[in-house]
Amino acid sequence: MAIYHLSVKTIGRSAGRTATAAAAYRAAAEITDERTGEVHDYSRKRDVESATLILPEGVPEWANDRAALWNAAEQSETRKNSTVAREFEIALPSELSAQERQTLAHAFAREIVARHGCAADVAIHAPGREGDHRNHHAHILCTTRRLTPDGFGEKCRELDDRKTKAVDGWRERFAALQNEHLERAGVAGRVDHRSLKEQGIERAPTRHLGPAATGYERRTGEPSRKRLDFEREAAERLARARQAGELERQSQQAERSILDLSGDLHAAKAQRDRQPTADLLQAAAAGVADFRAKFEAMQQIEAGKQQAREAFERFKADQERQRQAEQARQQAVELVAVQALAQRQAEQKALQQEKKQSQEREQAREREQKNERDGPGWSR
Repeated sequence: MAIYHLSVKTIGRSAGRTATAAAAYRAAAEITDERTGEVHDYSRKRDVESATLILPEGVPEWANDRAALWNAAEQSETRKNSTVAREFEIALPSELSAQERQTLAHAFAREIVARHGCAADVAIHAPGREGDHRNHHAHILCTTRRLTPDGFGEKCRELDDRKTKAVDGWRERFAALQNEHLERAGVAGRVDHRSLKEQGIERAPTRHLGPAATGYERRTGEPSRKRLDFEREAAERLARARQAGELERQSQQAERSILDLSGDLHAAKAQRDRQPTADLLQAAAAGVADFRAKFEAMQQIEAGKQQAREAFERFKADQERQRQAEQARQQAVELVAVQALAQRQAEQKALQQEKKQSQEREQAREREQKNERDGPGWSR
């Protein structure tokens, strides 16, 4: 069945990243960064099915060149911690054909460009050989500034402001657009951008295993450690939810008992003139003891509920740390790739220089040998 995924990430200099490197990697292209002099060459990358620039109307001619566009985007930012690009990463339905997936990605990118006036570079990637074969996806790399006939202008601040909920609107719009294309292709499945809780579905959300775990399961036929960890976490979440529900039920029952006891005490007071003093005191003492026992039980229930809430908050914090660690790892992989490429280029340049010097030395020796054979020139 079709799945839904849309995430928005920023590319900034504070993390040591550049728009030129990001564009070259996603489009499998070679781009020289005019600001730093670095050459980003990913032309050997093989999983890119297509890479297309989508621009606002009336922009300068140079914007149609990928290298010129992203160099201009870099040069329009002056701060050392500037955000230089924004990326929409979207999953494309495997149920659609390659052309239909491209049409969907381009249609979504055109709406973003039309709404915000930015430029978009749409790179459609095929599933990796070691990962899930259904993992068709696209990277829509957008400039952070609006592109006008005079070049780059103001920032698209509305995409940075959570109060505008612009990103939430794009999440909903991509779900609707994807469903339109699925219906047009005759596919029965539909997607929903809302969380399972917002949809009223009581089950744990699915988790992305990643190419390494998926490849291991395909090769061995056994569940990966990552899948086992996910299943254990889901079981723990369900157990905590059941515990919280039971505590809530016990709390409500205790509250009803306290109300019933209060009513009984009022009735006892109303009848105290009709009962002997000793019986009344005995009944009141029993009622107070029962009230105290139920009150203490309710306090224990509330303490248990608080512990369950704190455990759930710690679990959410752990999940967020894992997500941040995975994002940092991906950034580190890109940085290592860039550094390795720079190292290879430096080694090639040194090798060429050494070869040139060797040729010059060989030519000098040949001239010396020729002079020795011919001897000094003379005339009568």
